[in-house]
Amino acid sequence: MGYQSLRECITDLEKHGHLIRIREEVDPYLEMAAIHLRVFEHKGPALYFENVKGSKFPAVSNLFGTLDRSKFMFRDTLEKIKVLVDLKNDPIKAIKHPFQYLHVAATALSALPMKVGKNAPVSFGQTKISALPQIVNWPMDGGPFVTMPQVYTEDIDKPGIMNANLGMYRIQLAGNDYVQDQEVGLHYQLHRGIGIHQSKANTKGQPLKVSIFVGGPPSHPLAAVMPLPEGLSEMTFAGALGNRRFRYFYDDEGFCISADADFVITGTVFPQQNKPEGPFGDHLGYYSLTHPFPLMKVSRVYHRKDPVWSFTVVGRPPQEDTSFGALIHEITGSAIPKEIPGLHEVHAVDAAGVHPLLFAIGSERYTPYLKERKPQEILTLANHILGSNQLSLAKYLFICAKEDNPSLDAHDISGFLQHVLQRIDLSRDLHFYTKTTIDTLDYSGSDLNSGSKVAVAVAGEIKRELWRELPASFGLPRPFQNYKVVMPGILAVEAPAYISESETEKEIAILNEDLKNKNLDSLPLMILCDDAGFTAETINNFVWVTFTRSNPSHDIYGINAFTEHKHWGCRGPLIIDARIKPHHAPPLIKDPAVEKRIDKLGERGGPLHGII
Repeated sequence: MGYQSLRECITDLEKHGHLIRIREEVDPYLEMAAIHLRVFEHKGPALYFENVKGSKFPAVSNLFGTLDRSKFMFRDTLEKIKVLVDLKNDPIKAIKHPFQYLHVAATALSALPMKVGKNAPVSFGQTKISALPQIVNWPMDGGPFVTMPQVYTEDIDKPGIMNANLGMYRIQLAGNDYVQDQEVGLHYQLHRGIGIHQSKANTKGQPLKVSIFVGGPPSHPLAAVMPLPEGLSEMTFAGALGNRRFRYFYDDEGFCISADADFVITGTVFPQQNKPEGPFGDHLGYYSLTHPFPLMKVSRVYHRKDPVWSFTVVGRPPQEDTSFGALIHEITGSAIPKEIPGLHEVHAVDAAGVHPLLFAIGSERYTPYLKERKPQEILTLANHILGSNQLSLAKYLFICAKEDNPSLDAHDISGFLQHVLQRIDLSRDLHFYTKTTIDTLDYSGSDLNSGSKVAVAVAGEIKRELWRELPASFGLPRPFQNYKVVMPGILAVEAPAYISESETEKEIAILNEDLKNKNLDSLPLMILCDDAGFTAETINNFVWVTFTRSNPSHDIYGINAFTEHKHWGCRGPLIIDARIKPHHAPPLIKDPAVEKRIDKLGERGGPLHGII
């Protein structure tokens, strides 16, 4: 089975109890997002908004809100796709065991995109940008955004769908300086395929044609976010996953049109034409601020008959994109480790906003003839990881040797950190990368896209038992007298509000003077924060605060710190300053009035009673 359209998917989900309809008129300004967030938090169903204020088009969200629902939508193809991805990484398997893989051959052969005539079975009408659902997710957002787009571009040197890129980059529909219905903002991050296409077009002084697909079968948006191996087209993957070839045609202006999309926005991006885009409440849990990004001149806005607008809400994880990530991991499994010999597992920690924090497990085999292991091969692996695609945007990388604990799981945040802290040598195991690139959405650095990284490579036997509770004799000097244990070996320390680097140096000096002669080996990590209670309340709070609010080169300190032959280390506890700084983006805060209105929808007799 494969869905032919988004509406067919909606009907199937509703039939099987995975979707509810909201018939009351709902305001796209904050209300739709607030409902979505509540329902997602309760692991609720997909939402079909029949009556969107200010638009004639209905909308759907939370399709991928749970892994179970995602697996239900792809129940007939998921296992075959996992085999195909596995074969892509190890094609020798098919040669050695040809009959074992015959059942996926038809899936692979039928996945190629299919060009259809302009008089395809689906007829398209036209509308304008302002007629689309103008969904605003967060109070400080710069305007309405497309949050579930599939942005299609072609290589100007190698035109055609097989060399095209399909990616999910947010689109600002209105606000700021955009001319209504004529211009939209196109935001994409570093290392994206669309950037290569725009660079080539810019070099030739030519505009880049862009088609933005919204909706269509659920395999299409998933293909747009998949980290596919080099040479595997997103459109081919969409066809294989959806058990239906990706159908397309070109309009009379030369724009590629997905024949199964619900909406298609076409337009051109001209060289060096940018406009301010943002703010936008993003997946790190903060606003990405206003910056110049490519301006897209709108040509046409198509829609199929009886279309449905597809959207999601991003914010502090976990959110629907977390479930996207879980489904991707379900499909790809160990694909990334297989691309890096010696790497067994890598986990981008969603609770920390994905890119700020990576956990990895690798082999340490360089000197097996020595009794005591130390980080060697895993340092080589760390460099490889930080040079690989989206992993290169990571800010903190913790990598351990599998030989020290074969059952170690990089997805167990507490267990992994405990393994690290029991073994870490703070005088040896921290390796910094300064003045480099970080995630565009991460404002902890020194400038947009600019910051630092640190690889923490740990190998060897357990060196210490970690304090689960502080001894009665433990204390900190003023003004650091409010602190809480996060987990064994980690202490959240409430500090005065951040003022400047020079003031921080003075504060660290106070701590160093008080602690430099004390035995704190069982407390290897201290976090300076604005609220120790909040930071220590959950492990998710801890990783979110610590790794989204710190820039390694600027915010890592230590008791009895030293620099030796350009290597930095410390002989006492490591200190990470994770306070909010003046240059940080503001965190996402919900609108209280809207929240009260949503409360009423969940009351007895309300449309969401029993759901939120």
